[in-house]
Amino acid sequence: MTNIINRKYRISRRLGINLWGRAKDPVNKRKYPPGQHGTLGFKKLSDFGKQFAAHKKFKFYYAISSKQLRSIFMDAYTKKGYTADNFIGFLESRLSSILYHSGLVPTIYSAKQLVSHKHVTVNDKIVNISSYRAKPGDVVKIRERASKIPIVEEAIQRQERKLPDYLEVSHEERSIKYLRVPKYSEVLYPSDMEVNLVVEFYSR
Repeated sequence: MTNIINRKYRISRRLGINLWGRAKDPVNKRKYPPGQHGTLGFKKLSDFGKQFAAHKKFKFYYAISSKQLRSIFMDAYTKKGYTADNFIGFLESRLSSILYHSGLVPTIYSAKQLVSHKHVTVNDKIVNISSYRAKPGDVVKIRERASKIPIVEEAIQRQERKLPDYLEVSHEERSIKYLRVPKYSEVLYPSDMEVNLVVEFYSR
């Protein structure tokens, strides 16, 4: 887990933003890329470079692979409606995303870990797949045997992120009700995620 955390912070510095909005992210003090030549600063990006960087923000923010991200985009593209909102809606409907944005866990990585270890239920049924797509009205809950583990209790005490309107959370019950599929404008990202550039990236 330590190696994952170290790589995560390296990602923030490489992108030049506090991707997850955490107070202890080193990018807050070192606003330049990692490595011996990092102090030279960031190179000016081409239009494609900006699109690729925007795609990487989403890939790392949700801790998914490029293949998964592309698959989600294609689902959003073929669905009726505004592609950007469909894309974000699918990403936010993932079980790991709901758990992370609830504030019951500190990071997207810890959310995925809880799910994979069978510590999470959806409508009282155990689900151990992070990519599980929840539906409005679903109730996500951390099982009793995991409700007192340190990362959960610490996340609840710190409350580093503001709770979005599309989630209803009970800290006492360790439960989350998924009220509705959000639009891009409703998601409380700590930095500009530039979803329009991701649409351009995949629409080339």
